Amino acid sequence: MAYCYTVQAKGPSPGGGSMRSQSRSWNIATRTVLGLFSLLLVLWHMQWARTLLNGPIDRKSEHVDADWNWSDIKPSRTLRWQRCYDDTYDCARLDVPMDWLEPSDDPRQRVALAVIRLRATELADYKGPIFFNPGGPGGSGVFALTNRGALLQTIAGKNHDIISFDPRGIGASIPRVDCWGSEVKSRLWALQDVGVVDAHPGVIYDAFARATALSQACERNMNNPGLLLHISTASHARDLLEILHQSGQDKLKYWGFSYGTILGGAFAAMYPDKVERLVSDGNVDYREWHLHSHINFLRDTDKVMEAFYDFCYKAGPSSCDFYSTSPEAIKERLEKLLERIRKHPVIVQAADMGPDMPQLITWSHLKRLISAALYRPIFMFKKFANVLKALEDGDGNPFYQLVKSEISTPPICSVEAIPPNVPRLEEGNADAFPAILCADSPPVEDTVEDFANFVEQLKHISSAAGDVNALFRMACIGRTVRPKWRYTGPFEGNTSHPILYVANIADNVSPLISARNNSQGFPGSVVLVQNSYGHTSLSAASTCTAGYIRAYFQNGTLPKPGTTCEPDYYPFDDVYPSFGDEQSMASYELTKLNWGFEPRLTL
Repeated sequence: MAYCYTVQAKGPSPGGGSMRSQSRSWNIATRTVLGLFSLLLVLWHMQWARTLLNGPIDRKSEHVDADWNWSDIKPSRTLRWQRCYDDTYDCARLDVPMDWLEPSDDPRQRVALAVIRLRATELADYKGPIFFNPGGPGGSGVFALTNRGALLQTIAGKNHDIISFDPRGIGASIPRVDCWGSEVKSRLWALQDVGVVDAHPGVIYDAFARATALSQACERNMNNPGLLLHISTASHARDLLEILHQSGQDKLKYWGFSYGTILGGAFAAMYPDKVERLVSDGNVDYREWHLHSHINFLRDTDKVMEAFYDFCYKAGPSSCDFYSTSPEAIKERLEKLLERIRKHPVIVQAADMGPDMPQLITWSHLKRLISAALYRPIFMFKKFANVLKALEDGDGNPFYQLVKSEISTPPICSVEAIPPNVPRLEEGNADAFPAILCADSPPVEDTVEDFANFVEQLKHISSAAGDVNALFRMACIGRTVRPKWRYTGPFEGNTSHPILYVANIADNVSPLISARNNSQGFPGSVVLVQNSYGHTSLSAASTCTAGYIRAYFQNGTLPKPGTTCEPDYYPFDDVYPSFGDEQSMASYELTKLNWGFEPRLTL
């Protein structure tokens, strides 16, 4: 029998530097982004410019060692920037109240927020900072900024700083939401997955009980139970306001994706006079998220699935391995594959270039792959078609290789345990997702029969992925801790400058109707439609969309109502751009990145 042991971190966490190789949970390929500081260096000797444009810098940290980590920074109630990550960024730890309604000086009732900045490099027309949130909930702003901040800056303009932060409970912000206290326990729990709720008769009962057990474990094991009382988006929005003021700004420029549209929308509704620019991309319906007033999030899911059939047919057999004589024939072919694999899972035998023990590709695996493919059609559809054809032929190796390429977690026996009161760099925090989602929502008091009825509603809305997406509701089953501060509306406001909403023509989890619903509450706001498929405009590069976003941040210009942008590429296109203008290349590079929106693929 093989034994595993957990390596317990001692002393300061490697919350930067070497932690890049240990980023886990959302499986995004780690990329180090080098900032451009040539003009800043010209002005470096000018103390007034340095202070005015960048704020106070702690001199003792201007030369950062390779083993720099977040624990080197002492939390402060003012932003005290220090150079970090190979001298490419500025980092700070901001000490804020855990409870904004009744602030306390008790250290146990405080939160240390990790904040990071990529400085502007074109200072002749400096326009201040843009704050951005990468989504989630649970996404790390610190990781996202180091991974793609320079690309966002290229689109918005290099005369802006880009600032992000790890929301409370996530990554280098402490205390951190942690259901298990051990990554090994978390991974072992995940291995007990029962599959998609309707995989076989009775699975829904196991899934319901498992969700209840996880909720109970999270609430029981949280090292700081007070955090769960103060983890809702209302607290995150107030944190954002504090960071804004501490950075010397009175009004917010913001760019949010996916859940970041909920954070941006809550901020705009709570502090409308503080909004100078706000781009909301991949819009989650405010009222659906906070009130469960309706079910909108899957309204376009099957449209994205239909796009796979249509684009595969148009691409032809030379580009789409799952081609058939019509889109309807391709759909029928997939339905037959699903029916067959439910009864006869495909076996992937152990091999030198494969798994070290046999693996099964089940109906649940295939359904989750379908759901994941809908997030990123440009990147995934061609690979997806190849996997489907192989499974049809009884070959599970392409599926295994695709999932393996998305997995970057270390072996389960080599996982280092970092206590939740020690900062760490992480791509995202899976435990924070339900904590924030459920804190924002009404309590879920479903019986298993109620939940089964809800699943049927989702399947009626989306046959492609309704059952897989039951996980959003399931995440709150068994939760009993309720937030002290929860924003419930109104979801409207007369912002200082109108909001720019960006939405795909069909988004598998944040449909166009949600962007239109959200826009109605904010006078003067405009919905820019991108004629592409998948989650957020990041799913398809569009020089047109990038141009409108840049104009909005640079001078406040909004597109005319009814404007639609075409993408630069379509599913099944062979895309290998090697040169182009900076904006189009940045847009393409952002499309290639895995933002961690889709549920994780596993074997």
